[in-house]
Amino acid sequence: MRLNQGDKIFVVGHKNPDTDSICAAVSYAYLKNRLTESDKYEACRAGQINEETEFVLRFWNCDPPSYLPNVGTQVHDMDIDDAEGAPDDISIRIAWEYMKESETVTLPVMSEDGTLSGIITIEDIANYFIDAYTKTIMSEAKTKYYDIAETINGTVLSGNEHGYFARGKVVVGAASPDRFSDYIEKDDLVITSDRIDSQKAAIECGASCLVVTLGMEVDPEIRALAEKASCVIICTTFDTFTVARLINQSIPIHYLMKKKDIVSFKTDDFVDDIREIMGKYRFRDFPVLDHNGRYLGMISRRSLINVRKKKLILVDHTEESQAVDNLDQAEILEIIDHHRIGTVETLQPVYFRGEPVGCTCTILFSMFREQGIEIPPNIAGLMCSAIISDTLLFRSPTCTPRDERTARELAGIAGIDIEKYARDMFRAGSNLRGKSPEEILHQDYKKFIFGENVFGVGQISSMDQEELDEIAKTLEPQLEVECGRGGTQMIFFMLTNILTEDTTLLCYGKNCGSLVQDAYGEEVRDGRCVLKGVVSRKKQLIPAFMNSLQNA
Repeated sequence: MRLNQGDKIFVVGHKNPDTDSICAAVSYAYLKNRLTESDKYEACRAGQINEETEFVLRFWNCDPPSYLPNVGTQVHDMDIDDAEGAPDDISIRIAWEYMKESETVTLPVMSEDGTLSGIITIEDIANYFIDAYTKTIMSEAKTKYYDIAETINGTVLSGNEHGYFARGKVVVGAASPDRFSDYIEKDDLVITSDRIDSQKAAIECGASCLVVTLGMEVDPEIRALAEKASCVIICTTFDTFTVARLINQSIPIHYLMKKKDIVSFKTDDFVDDIREIMGKYRFRDFPVLDHNGRYLGMISRRSLINVRKKKLILVDHTEESQAVDNLDQAEILEIIDHHRIGTVETLQPVYFRGEPVGCTCTILFSMFREQGIEIPPNIAGLMCSAIISDTLLFRSPTCTPRDERTARELAGIAGIDIEKYARDMFRAGSNLRGKSPEEILHQDYKKFIFGENVFGVGQISSMDQEELDEIAKTLEPQLEVECGRGGTQMIFFMLTNILTEDTTLLCYGKNCGSLVQDAYGEEVRDGRCVLKGVVSRKKQLIPAFMNSLQNA
């Protein structure tokens, strides 16, 4: 039997997600689950949610999507063999039976609460029997009398079967009884025959346990002496040779197992990381644990062969630089977007829907209608919020008549006054009290690569110019800090006034001024300039920059 994560399909937007990225993921996952009558589609986010989106989710009583910053294959994407673990109080003999039955060479050993206590292998057991060992190994291992009896097919006739052989050595009482005192010491375990004088002599020497072979009856006098001396008596049908050969198999498994520095993996460990570790240690099997240390199963190097890729649907982006990490290790099933076709590549044909509208949720509205799926008020509210955000309440040049019609119809379904709701939403989005400059910069930030040019562009929109001016003072030093990270050569930040429909552009980096000059004919002074009529990063700023770089 194998354990696996299942067939979840993750719907995810871009890093530093904006309201459209989050709302599109939630809405499309809802639509797909309704169409398939399942819950296998899960909305995710690739970054932290900004203030505006937090307001939207709270308003519509929607939980934030789960965090998925990396889609590299993980241990839970592998076939995990649910090999049964063994309790840590069994004997080596029973452990061997476990391993034979499960046809495994590695046995995980667990404590009562299910956490991993240790690991034992066939090699460990073989080394134990082949290597030299002392006669006191059974007492050193604190072997239980019950396990001794079970291992040699015997019965405890007197004494506490749950007690432990804790001191002394194992000896065979083969000599004449009058010589026992020469080699039998207090607390020894003595293997003896049916001779009463031998049994009595062993007890008088202080033996803690007698093992009587060949199933012989034990005289009542001997049993009485044994009870008085607190000596355990075990009777077995095996002969002395067989008992001497088997008895060491009764030691508890925890004495031989590896307890420290066990190489184990967690379910969310990445395959790229564990592959190197597996190659270094070359063990046959490795245990998999949950975050509480509880044992789940085993994996081996063979498990690396058939690792299942995560299945993704991308919304609101087609740029690889904006996507979750390790995108190349995932299987992309669909892309729904309203931007230019970017750099995301797929290994096989996928369902792609890209339309020249102002918001991804405008496309999703059409998909709901095409499929005849009713839009509930909360989903309508999320989709309407996304369109308001992406089109700056229909003021952005990216906005189409279809966007506005869709948003107003969604507002009707959701039961909101769209203008009043938009003011509250934008006010929440521009409230950055308590946030660090770095957090503000990355609230809505995207990275672009064009040839050898790498630049980042962030944006905040507000209806309050004084608030934008304060943000500018906070951000300007942070642009210098950010420039150079991840190969970024230029940093731009758009402070967009929704009412006046213009943007104060903050700039930092080599050649940033000349790029703005070429694109807009505006001079950058003291790291900033005002771009009249420019409110859209996607449709106004980025195309102008790309055109200038192409013609440079």
